[in-house]
Amino acid sequence: MTVSQPIASARGLPVAAEGDPRWERIVARDKSADDILWYSVATTGVYCRPSCPSRTANPRNVTLHDTLESAQATGFRPCKRCHPDGPSLDNENAELVARACRFIEACEEEPSLEEVAAAIGRSPSYFHRVFKAATGLTPKAYAAADRARKVREGLESGASVTGAMYDAGFNSSGRFYEKSTSMLGMTPTQYRAGGVNEEIKFAVGASCLGAILVASSKKGVASILLGDDPDALVRNLQDRFPKAHLIGMDRDYEALIARVVGFVEDPSIGLDLPLDVRGTAFQRRVWQALQEIPVGERVSYAEIARRIGSPKAVRAVAGACAANNLAVAIPCHRVVRNDGAISGYAWGVERKRAILGREAAQVA
Repeated sequence: MTVSQPIASARGLPVAAEGDPRWERIVARDKSADDILWYSVATTGVYCRPSCPSRTANPRNVTLHDTLESAQATGFRPCKRCHPDGPSLDNENAELVARACRFIEACEEEPSLEEVAAAIGRSPSYFHRVFKAATGLTPKAYAAADRARKVREGLESGASVTGAMYDAGFNSSGRFYEKSTSMLGMTPTQYRAGGVNEEIKFAVGASCLGAILVASSKKGVASILLGDDPDALVRNLQDRFPKAHLIGMDRDYEALIARVVGFVEDPSIGLDLPLDVRGTAFQRRVWQALQEIPVGERVSYAEIARRIGSPKAVRAVAGACAANNLAVAIPCHRVVRNDGAISGYAWGVERKRAILGREAAQVA
């Protein structure tokens, strides 16, 4: 039976793929179309989800379905590669990663790769690959970030340094103090006091995006701030490090400023400087995912949430972008709304539009 496409679509009935604009999503194996669109192939007798990796069929032999029940009603069998009757492989992996994160966070001591893989019922190699693809971090790096979070929370709650150390799963004070400065950006005692007496060196320069402030700790570049008013940038830095000792630098610091300005002018050259990235385990996952977005590309907040294994945490992803201290180096400017519109940016929407325009021109 042949049904005219507009009427069939309105009624939610099967629609021939040829000439339907949704066919392009299947050709592109668009994962975002999973669970809202299915298709059946008359020549093979199977039905699939849009992201199915199977060879693309001839659209003349394909019927599109708005519901899974409609695809099942064909009497065809479900594809063994994409499993259209169940959750998509991406969703399954996201659930695995979420379970692994909960397991890691609940452990008193840092678990091994084998222990986490066993807890979710997967082989270590498969789990490592899936976790890295979803979060941008290795399981070991995530566990280390979670331990750092526990240390920070312990110190912020008023616990002693020793108490925070043991609560975070460190059984050796030697191992703890060996890693504490890299975790906190300062000594545990300084962190417990709110960063009192931590030295933050800074200087203000000029770039194509206006004034630029670069600040660094002993660990690396801690802030790259953009704006129109240099004095406002200094006040912004004071707000971000309220108890630190800020030191305005002289010409010896200009070389660092020059390297950062060069990077801002041309992000494709990369920034070969150590970064002092401070944030929660979740923020670090988001920022790591941002750093993996190629120059010239744009990604939605929802896609970043999916990549880190937390597809429902879109608002939290937006919050992590807003909390970013390192403009351009952690490219939160490459994250846009689902419809591609350029949304808010800590250093101004027009500045975000200008950065994206420059990057697009460089790629072109």
